[in-house]
Amino acid sequence: MGLKQIRQQDDAILTKKAKIVKEITPSILTLLDDMKETMDSVNGVGIAAPQVGILKRLVVIASEDEFYELINPEILESEGTQTCNEACLSIAGLCGDVERPMKVTVKATNRQGEEFTVVAEEYMASVFCHELDHLDGILYIDKATNVKPLDEEEREERRERRREQRRKAHEQ
Repeated sequence: MGLKQIRQQDDAILTKKAKIVKEITPSILTLLDDMKETMDSVNGVGIAAPQVGILKRLVVIASEDEFYELINPEILESEGTQTCNEACLSIAGLCGDVERPMKVTVKATNRQGEEFTVVAEEYMASVFCHELDHLDGILYIDKATNVKPLDEEEREERRERRREQRRKAHEQ
């Protein structure tokens, strides 16, 4: 396993649509492991393969109670709306408000090749939507309003919230 470089906003790969994973190979499994390690190293909540320079439809997400590896994820249903203040590992130092669904149902395949669905609500619904947008070359700032720099207090609050989520996910 190894840490991957997180691509930043000016990298053109972040604006491209990721390709469907046709076969779960050892290299795909290694990439999922590397993505998780990379996300953990920066106390992230989610990361998509394009963020580490790979145009594949792969996402890893850590919620408070579970860790998800999603191969070829897609949103089946969404309900309601909410405004979320978002930031991104690929856009350092900024945050902005994005309108997202309040609840989403996502279908994906796991590393064993089994299809599953997950229902995410509120904050986690926004995380799933944010990460799946990356697979279509969409950055949150493409949709955001009130984009502003994060001050040090906000950065620390976000870091602490992510650390707590990661801690809870690892306890499971």
